[in-house]
Amino acid sequence: MKPLLTVRELTRLYGTDQGCQAVSFDLFPGEVLGIVGESGSGKSTLLSVLSGRSRPDGGTVSYLDRDGRAVDLYSASEAQRRTLLRTEWGFVEQNPRDGLRMGVSAGANIGERLMAQGLRHYGQLRQAGLDWLAQVEIDTQRIDDLPRTFSGGMQQRLQIARNLVSQPRLLFMDEPTGGLDVSVQAHLLDLLRGLVRELQLAVVIVTHDLAVARLLADRLMVMRRSRVVEAGLTDQILDDPQHAYSQLLVSSVLQP
Repeated sequence: MKPLLTVRELTRLYGTDQGCQAVSFDLFPGEVLGIVGESGSGKSTLLSVLSGRSRPDGGTVSYLDRDGRAVDLYSASEAQRRTLLRTEWGFVEQNPRDGLRMGVSAGANIGERLMAQGLRHYGQLRQAGLDWLAQVEIDTQRIDDLPRTFSGGMQQRLQIARNLVSQPRLLFMDEPTGGLDVSVQAHLLDLLRGLVRELQLAVVIVTHDLAVARLLADRLMVMRRSRVVEAGLTDQILDDPQHAYSQLLVSSVLQP
């Protein structure tokens, strides 16, 4: 099986050690990669560069598209990168308000991604909205309600529906349970785990929460001061960390 995403020596720096440096990995279809580390370790910078939202200072990101062609992300045009994000990729923001259009209905938020793929039939768009509200356990009677009338957990579930309706192959998630209370987090994680398995999504998830990483991720990369200090299977790293920083992270005794 060929990797879906091939990353080599990816670097984006702000100053001397802020950002990400020389990151390399392969991500395979249906695999979930977790990126963990304390605040400022470079997790979000790496996610931004991987998803085409910011340009690297060096290195490459290659994506294997639906047609089996290797797309060099940073040789592609801006329009091609935007098309990938609207069709084959998804991006779940930490704050759902950043990933939703708050001034249009829940159904319209879901339907927009299908319209970006060329679907124009109103009945089909509305049915897709109803289907996906049900998938993420939102009352379908709220299809015409504005997202700002939803709770934070419902907004996050709506953002997930908005991303997954187009059947992406690769999903990026930035602290998807951040800011939610524990019971809402647990419900959202159960939902996410089920959808990832059902849809065979490849996922790159950034989180500071090791419980989230254990539940969702097949493999982990531990970052500190812009570099990956340890990588491997999730259970191996969380149960038997080898790097001193990983040991501190797992024991929650982080030092600056």
